[in-house]
Amino acid sequence: AIVLLPAGIGILVKGADWLVEGAVALAERLGMTSLIIGLTIVAMGTSAPETAASIAAALSGSGDIAVGNVYGSNIANLALVGGLCACIRPIAVQRAVLRRDIPLMLAATSALWVVFFDTALTRTEALILILFFVGILAFMTHTERPRGRAVREVLSELESKIEHVARAIPKSLPLSFFLIVVGLCALAGGAHLTVLSASALGRAIGLSEAVIGLTIVAVGTSLPEMSTCLVASLKGHDDLSVGNLVGSNIFNALLVTGTAGLVKPFAISERLAGLDFWLMAG
Repeated sequence: AIVLLPAGIGILVKGADWLVEGAVALAERLGMTSLIIGLTIVAMGTSAPETAASIAAALSGSGDIAVGNVYGSNIANLALVGGLCACIRPIAVQRAVLRRDIPLMLAATSALWVVFFDTALTRTEALILILFFVGILAFMTHTERPRGRAVREVLSELESKIEHVARAIPKSLPLSFFLIVVGLCALAGGAHLTVLSASALGRAIGLSEAVIGLTIVAVGTSLPEMSTCLVASLKGHDDLSVGNLVGSNIFNALLVTGTAGLVKPFAISERLAGLDFWLMAG
């Protein structure tokens, strides 16, 4: 377990890298803005480890690890990754993030309190979370599209970021799709190793499944967000770092939880439905 835990996390992170490379290649062809790429494609790719780990935990009957992973990852995104980025340099936040994206993130968080009030997640509730996620994603994309041309004209540094990414990723569609498929396979395998080894280690030292999910699994699966946002912050691309953090938390709360519950309904401990939820919401 000591050997397989870092190996599983490493496979998860690399799989997310391949998935992001392939997905951004397709997004760049569609002419998406940097902010939208951060809120959607990059956030989806960096949240892929959380999704894979929570699904693996739900399939193994460990609902506390599945949800603890979501809670811990959201806490790590804002408090740890966001804090580290702000330590590097002050973060400039667009008004759209304050008026639209953060309220949507808080709404997604509130949805978890509603579905976990009875400490269980049914397939119907999981489907509602996923539909809520689709609605938020559609709203973000729709409200950003009219500003796309102005964003590209005014924020030239973000445009140069897209050009830099475009040069670094594969141009051919077959290779892009191949990277996406390989990345997804690596995510599945890495998630299985991570959950099994983290559970074994946690039980060996007397930790509950909730704490295992909140700490070991959560911090490990948050590594992609950390690396992505730190690089973006160092290069001065605040839109990408902030958009990635906010988008990842929305993905975690709605898509990760909903997908895990849709694959297999599960129950959680009262701790996760009470104290731990409010810590994450705060």
